Amino acid sequence: MAEEKVKKKKNSLIEWAKALVIAIALALIIRVFLFEPYLVEGTSMNPTLHDGERLFVNKTIGYVGTLNRGDIVIIDGDDSSVHYVKRLIGQPGDTVEMKNDRLVINGKEIPEPYLSENKNQADELGVHLTGDFGPVEVPEGKYFVMGDNRLNSMDSRNGLGLIDKSRIIGTSQFVFFPFNELRQTK
Repeated sequence: MAEEKVKKKKNSLIEWAKALVIAIALALIIRVFLFEPYLVEGTSMNPTLHDGERLFVNKTIGYVGTLNRGDIVIIDGDDSSVHYVKRLIGQPGDTVEMKNDRLVINGKEIPEPYLSENKNQADELGVHLTGDFGPVEVPEGKYFVMGDNRLNSMDSRNGLGLIDKSRIIGTSQFVFFPFNELRQTK
């Protein structure tokens, strides 16, 4: 009887250890290949995203799916500890330019409703939210990105340059912290 109890206890510990190893392996696989939390640092995406918010990043774009104009993307910096969060504006083959605070891609004006609050503030200051530039031709394998807080954003216009697809980690899906700000990002 005592031997049987010891054997059952040993089997139970082995089963728990297996379950724990499987859980850790699944968590690592999910984090490395599917979804990862990301901390927003800085104000370049205000008011869409705020400094200190945490969001989930969908990393499957590297394997399946496509990047779309308007997606919020996480970009790997030159130093692996630095990441940037920006809005994808121009795709490979696009010609991007800004004229009188209006985004023009391939000769067509593209509405940017996510900028309305920032445009109102720029108007109050008597300045354009986004200075004129371009046209910029986006080559194959590259993307043009900008922050939503155009007056305070390092992006493809002024420092980051055109972004290689290999540097795009994933797309922002939703803010999960702070809990009272839980929302989808777009």
